[in-house]
Amino acid sequence: MLGLGNYNYGHFSRELFHDLARSSFSGPGPGVQAPDFKAATLDGETVRLSDYAGKKNVLLVFGSATCPMTAASIGQINELYDRFRGDEIEFLFIYVREAHPGEVIPAHKSMREKIEAARLLRDEEDMHMPIVVDDLRGSIHRKYSKLPNPAFLIDKSGRVAFLSLWSKPAGLGKAIQELLDAQEERGVQQAVVNGGQDLDMPMPYSSLYAYRALERGGVRGALIDAVEAATRRSAELAALAQAPPPSSSSAEAPR
Repeated sequence: MLGLGNYNYGHFSRELFHDLARSSFSGPGPGVQAPDFKAATLDGETVRLSDYAGKKNVLLVFGSATCPMTAASIGQINELYDRFRGDEIEFLFIYVREAHPGEVIPAHKSMREKIEAARLLRDEEDMHMPIVVDDLRGSIHRKYSKLPNPAFLIDKSGRVAFLSLWSKPAGLGKAIQELLDAQEERGVQQAVVNGGQDLDMPMPYSSLYAYRALERGGVRGALIDAVEAATRRSAELAALAQAPPPSSSSAEAPR
């Protein structure tokens, strides 16, 4: 799994790229009780997920300042927050390890560094939703797949109503609306909505979003590491595509 040996990896490498490509979603599935956690927000408020049980639905969005997927989606996530946030649902952004650490934002070695990076993301992306800063071990992140930018919609019963491998605003907005409608029309707290999960990769993010996130990490570090990893992977795929097919003589003869 991505970053299993060293949670706060110092560089995004080809090996990590391979891990990500091979990874399956290991977080809680649809209808499963969401793992509880307790942590502090940037504003100093202590948040415990179980405190919302029976009261509010919760959308958990994971990400970091150097994650291109976060940069690509956060504007529309902010719009969802402005549209839906209220008595029925709370939004929590969980700040995790850096997806592409570099010389400007390196791998976190202290909570002070991690909090500073979270504040930078909040200010540069004009985020208004509460930002919960995970600890250096990734205690929350590990419970929810350790992928760079997943999202989980938790219903009032504390179970997963919908999950997405990546925080794709359109699917999340549809899931939130379906959940609110189901709770109002059927008088229930629990529901699995919008098919329960979206495990597909999103469309490639634009170079603008990618550069913005990687530049935050540091051009010499984060950007070069990301380009090198992607270039090597592309070369490997191209080599596989050009390789001659196996010789028919090496195939086992039919019995």
